[in-house]
Amino acid sequence: MAVTTAEEPRATPRRGLEILTVLGVSLGMSGIYALLTFVRAELTVKGGISGTTATVVAGPSTSLTWLDLLDDLAVVLQGVMPAALALVLLLRDPGGRGLGIGLDWARRGRELAIGCGFAALIGIPGLALVWGAHQVGVSASLAVVNLPDAWYRVPLLLLSAAQNGILEEIVVVGYLLTRLRQLGWGRPQALATSAVVRGSYHLYQGLGGFFGNLVMGLIFGWWFQRTKRVLPLIVAHTILDAVSFVGYVYLHGRIGWI
Repeated sequence: MAVTTAEEPRATPRRGLEILTVLGVSLGMSGIYALLTFVRAELTVKGGISGTTATVVAGPSTSLTWLDLLDDLAVVLQGVMPAALALVLLLRDPGGRGLGIGLDWARRGRELAIGCGFAALIGIPGLALVWGAHQVGVSASLAVVNLPDAWYRVPLLLLSAAQNGILEEIVVVGYLLTRLRQLGWGRPQALATSAVVRGSYHLYQGLGGFFGNLVMGLIFGWWFQRTKRVLPLIVAHTILDAVSFVGYVYLHGRIGWI
């Protein structure tokens, strides 16, 4: 008991600094850049953010296809590294099976089904929100995919979707909500913080992107706080992005607002 009492006062500020560092090398900085993009567009572009075009997935297009692909794969690898860092930290504290965030295959069948359900729950209203935000001029035009029409385009888009799901759900939900709980934050405050962080790094898409992802963050965070299971959220996010990316490739130019 004496050891626990002596170490606990030092653990709280250390966890706080750890959170700031993890966010500072990942989605926290993305949020700052997205905010700057939004403010710059509102101040310098005619029509504000609605006068800009946001690209979600982009890659080089040269005569060296193999080198373009390696560049793209390096971007995917870089994208999952902050999630790997968060998992290494969770491996030590709290540790155990699933690292305290439900990252295991114990319920894989059920959680795959839950993930598909979440994808439908978020995706269908989200599509309507994107359309509505574009119509009222509070969002950027989305050129979702800017990749060469090469053999690897669809597989790369699927990898990018998985990378986004892994990065965002592990860092902003599993890791962040776990650490905030350990810091003694109440559930509402922690949930709101996680959701705002998620919305912030989508601000480059405009207010529609911010509020749509804020709502998604509230739903996903609420689920995690109740279950401590992040795997269905990774599945849902991966499906959402995969449908968005691949759908854009095949529907752009065929539907007016896509």
